[in-house]
Amino acid sequence: MTDLASVVMDLPRRDAQDKLTGRTRYTIDNIGADMLHAVQVRSDVASARILEIDCSKALAMKGVRAIVTHADAPGLHGIGVADHPLFASDLIRYHGEPIAAIAADTLEIAHAAARAVLVRTELLPAVLTMAEALDEHAPLIHPDWQRYELLKEGAPRAGNVAWEAHVTRGDTDAAFARPDVTVVDDCFRVGRQSHVPFEPRCAIASYEDGRFHIQCSTQVPWTVRNVTAKVLGAAASRVRVTVPAVGGGFGLKFDCTIEPVAALLARKTGKTVSLCNSREEEFLSCLCRENAEVRIRSAVTPDGEIVGREATVLMDCGAYGGEQIFLSTMTAHTLGGNYRLGAVKLNSRAVYTNTPPNGAFRACNGVYNTFFLERHTDNICAAIGMDPMEFRKQNVLGDGDIGATGQVFQGDVLRPMLERMEAISAGAERRDPADGRLYGRATTVGTWFVFVGPSAATINLNADGSATLVTSGVEIGSGTMVQSLPQIVAGILGIHPADVIVKTADTDASGRDLGVGGGRTTVSIGSASKMAAEKIREQILEIASEMLQTPPSGLALRGGRVEIAGRPGSGMTIAAVVQRAEELFGPMSGTGNFTAPGVPSLPGCAAGHFIDAIDIPIFTVHDCEVAVDPDTGHVDVLSYRVVQDVGVAINPRAIRSQIQGGVTQGLGYALHENITIDEHGSMEQSGFEHYLLPLAQDVLPVEIVLHEGAPSIGPLGAKGAGEIPILNVGATIACAVARATGRPVAELPLTPPRVLEMIQGHAKALDFAHISPVWHANLARR
Repeated sequence: MTDLASVVMDLPRRDAQDKLTGRTRYTIDNIGADMLHAVQVRSDVASARILEIDCSKALAMKGVRAIVTHADAPGLHGIGVADHPLFASDLIRYHGEPIAAIAADTLEIAHAAARAVLVRTELLPAVLTMAEALDEHAPLIHPDWQRYELLKEGAPRAGNVAWEAHVTRGDTDAAFARPDVTVVDDCFRVGRQSHVPFEPRCAIASYEDGRFHIQCSTQVPWTVRNVTAKVLGAAASRVRVTVPAVGGGFGLKFDCTIEPVAALLARKTGKTVSLCNSREEEFLSCLCRENAEVRIRSAVTPDGEIVGREATVLMDCGAYGGEQIFLSTMTAHTLGGNYRLGAVKLNSRAVYTNTPPNGAFRACNGVYNTFFLERHTDNICAAIGMDPMEFRKQNVLGDGDIGATGQVFQGDVLRPMLERMEAISAGAERRDPADGRLYGRATTVGTWFVFVGPSAATINLNADGSATLVTSGVEIGSGTMVQSLPQIVAGILGIHPADVIVKTADTDASGRDLGVGGGRTTVSIGSASKMAAEKIREQILEIASEMLQTPPSGLALRGGRVEIAGRPGSGMTIAAVVQRAEELFGPMSGTGNFTAPGVPSLPGCAAGHFIDAIDIPIFTVHDCEVAVDPDTGHVDVLSYRVVQDVGVAINPRAIRSQIQGGVTQGLGYALHENITIDEHGSMEQSGFEHYLLPLAQDVLPVEIVLHEGAPSIGPLGAKGAGEIPILNVGATIACAVARATGRPVAELPLTPPRVLEMIQGHAKALDFAHISPVWHANLARR
C-alpha cells in the first residue's frame, strides 16, 4: 500500500533552469549542417480547381533535391472520416493549403524554388461561413464526401456537414408544452482563438534501412507514427518517432501535418530533411479553437427545475473534419454536464467551410459551451426571478444524478465547491470602483473530464538504486513528466523524485499511448507508471526479505533504503538489493499498462459519439469582479478566484501554476483574442503584431482553492489538473460584464468596440435562422 504522504509534495520543476537559461534543446535545435531544408508551396486562394502543377522550373534550379505533390502520397487520413489529403490534388479547399513540398540544400533555395512552382487554377465560389455552408444551394466543399472511408460507423452525414453527434433522452416536446414552464431561448457566438505556442511545429525526418525516423514537436508520437504510415503506404512498424522537449502545445500539436511531408522528402532524397513552420505559417495553417454558434432553449418551472433543454451547436471545422469530428462529442458533456436536466435533446454538428482547419485547444469546445451555458443560466435566473447562486446550488449535478447521456454521477462535488466559493467571496473586500466605471461580479460552474485511453510504462531499476521511467509521454510545458510522474514512481519505490530518470518519448522503446493532452498524463501514464513501480517494489521486498530474514510486510522503503519497519537506519540500500537481484536473475524491471473501459450511455440515448459518457468528471467554480468603462468599453478584471476539483493534489504547487496560466490564457479568449477571416478566405492575423495576446500587465493573481476528495480512478485518486483552468474564464467574465452593464452578452471576445456598442444599445441580437428545425431538410440533400 503506497503511503500518500510519500508522494504528495511541492516538487519544483527539474527542467526550469535549463529552459530559463536556453540550454534546453527543441526539435529545431537538432537541425544539422548536413540536412536538407524543406518548405511547402501553399495555396493563395480559398477555393479552386487545380488545372496544372508545373514543377519543372523549380526542379531545374541548382540545389533543389526533390519536390513532392499529391501524386507522391495520394492517401487520405482523418478522425472518424478519412477526408484529408497530405497535399491538395484536384481541389483547393482553403487559403494556405499545401500543394507541394520542396527539399533543397538551403532554406533560401527552397523558398526560391517554391516561388518558381506554377499552379494553374480555376477559381470556385468560396464558402466562408457556416450559414453559407448550410444553405440548401451551397456548393459542396467535398463533392465526393460519400466515397470517403468511414473510420467510425453510425454517424449521420450529408452535404457540408462533416459529422453530427446527438443526444436524446426523454420527451422534450412534452416538457416545452407544459403550461407551468418559462421557456428561455438564446443564441450565442464565439470566434476563433489561436494557440500560439512559442515553438512552431518542426520535424526532422530520415529514411534508413527501409525505416523512417521522425524527430518532431508533437503531443502525440503514436498518432504521428500511424498517420505517417497510412499516408505514405508503409507499415506502422517502419516508422519511428522520437520527441525532444516541446515548446508548448495546448492541443495545436495533437495532429499530424508536416511530419509525413518531411518523411516523404527524406525517402525521395535519401537525405535527412528538416521542415519547420514559420510563424506566419503557424497562423495560416494553425488548428484554432473553432468559431461556433449555438441556439439553446430551456423549459424551467417557477421554482427553478429544468424540465427540458434543447440545443444545437455548430462547430466550424474548416476545410477538413479533423479533430472537430471527435470534439463534436463534447457538447453532450458540457451543455448537459453542469445541471440536472429532465428531458434533453442536444446536437453538435461539425460544418465544412473553405477556411483553414480547426482543432483541439485546451478544454476544446468546453470553453465556449460553458460560456453558452452559464450565460443561458443567468438568463434563466432573470426570467424566473431567482438568485443565480441559489439556482446553481439547487440544480448542479450531485451524487446519483443522471447526466445528459444517462450516466450516473458519483459524489456530491459541485454544491460544496459553490458553498466554498460563496464563503471566500463573502469575506473578500468589495472592489466597487468609485470612478464612474460599471461594477459587476459573477460566479459560474463548469464540468469537464479526463480523456483516458491506453497508456504503457516500463521502469528499469538501475545499479545505483535510481529508476528509469520509459513511456510515450511528452513534456509540453505542463511539468507532468518532470513532477507528478517522478513523484508517483519515487513514492512507491522509496527514493527521491530526482532519482527517477524520465526518458523522452520514442515509439521504438515505449508502449502505445493516446498522447499528452486532455488532462490525461497524470491519470493514464501515471496509472501505468504506478503499476510498473508496484511490480518492482514487490521484487525489491521479496529479495530484501531473504537478505534481512524479515517478512515483506515487515519492511519499508524510504530514503533509497529497505528498512525493517520501526527501525530507522536498519536494513540496506536499494542498490544492494539490485546487486543481489542481478546475481539471482538479472536486472530488475517492471511494466504497467492502463486504460478505462468507458462508462456507457443509456441505450439509444447517444449517437455519433466517440465518448458516450465520462470516466473522470472534473468540476470547477470560478468567480470574478470586473469594472467596465462606459465611455470606452474597456473591461478591467479586478479579481479572480477558482475552486477546482483535483481529486488528490499530488503536487499542489504545480496545480496552482496550471490554474494561474489557464486563467491568463482564458483572459485573452474572453477579452481580445480573435482570428478573423477576410472576404478572400485569408486569416487577417499572421503574427504577434496582429494578434493580441495577454501580456505581463494583463496578468492578475488568482486566488486558488484546491478541492480534494472527489471520486477518481486516477493514481492515488488524482485527476488531470492542467486543462480545466481555462474552462470557465470566458463564461465568468461575460456574466460579470452582463451584470455590470445590464446588457445581454451573447458573443466573445468582449473587445472594447463590442462592449461599447452593447452599452449604447447598438448591438444586434443574434438570430441564427440556419440553426432551426427547417435546417434538418439539408441533411437529406445528396
